[in-house]
Formats: sequence, structure tokens, C-alpha cells
Amino acid sequence: MRIALVSCVKSKQPVPAPARDLYTSALFRGLRRYAERNADRWYILSAEHGLVDPSEVLAPYEKTLNRMRRADRDHWARKVQAQLAEALPPSADVIVLAGERYREGLLPFLRARGHSVEVPLQGMPFGKQLQFLSASGFLE
Repeated sequence: MRIALVSCVKSKQPVPAPARDLYTSALFRGLRRYAERNADRWYILSAEHGLVDPSEVLAPYEKTLNRMRRADRDHWARKVQAQLAEALPPSADVIVLAGERYREGLLPFLRARGHSVEVPLQGMPFGKQLQFLSASGFLE
């Protein structure tokens, strides 16, 4: 089984919506399509809520790991690790579609649990990520 983890983004709808539809940026839409086509199941890594099922209705919020202190990011990572321990089948392969701040506390945890981890956009700046997603047919 393949599970994808997609990070949240700043651009959101102004009203509550299912998480899969709350985030409105081109990057998120491309990552969502990548996850839907390459994984059996996917989740969103929310700076506010942790691990979120795409169907869960969320209100808009303003929070990002990119501006959090290290201690706060570590706390977030521990919360998400516990959620992942519940959600992931033991033999799942994991695709991580998230930036460094979202990955830093999760990749060692996933690998220590024996999951095969793929980070297809690792090392790509924002523009290169969009180019990759566009060239691969994941952007409109």
C-alpha cells in the first residue's frame, strides 16, 4: 500500500471546506493530483491540525511550520508521529510531498518504523516543483 503525505499551503478558501478543497494554490492542487494518482490513500500535513484526512472539514487558519520555532516544530512532529502510527499500515510505502520543515521530524520516524520513504520533490525550489508537476501532467 502506498500512502502520500501532502503539506498544507497558505492560500485557502475563506470558508470551511473539506481539507482537499480548502487549500487553493496551484502547488497544492498539483501535489493533490500527484498523491491521488500515485498513492492508494493520502493525507494532508496541516500546521494547525497535524495529520488530516482529505474529507475532514476545516475552517481556514493562518499557521505554518516555516515561521515556527524549533521547539514548536518538534512538538508538532511528535503529534503527527502519533497520528501516523495510528493511520499507517506497518508495510506502507510513504510518498512525502512536503517541504523541509514538514519533513524534518517525520522522515526519521517513518524510516525507523520500516517504511520505504520517497520524497520526489526533494531539493527542488518552488518554481522547479511547479515545473515538475506541470511537465508530469499534474497541473491544469
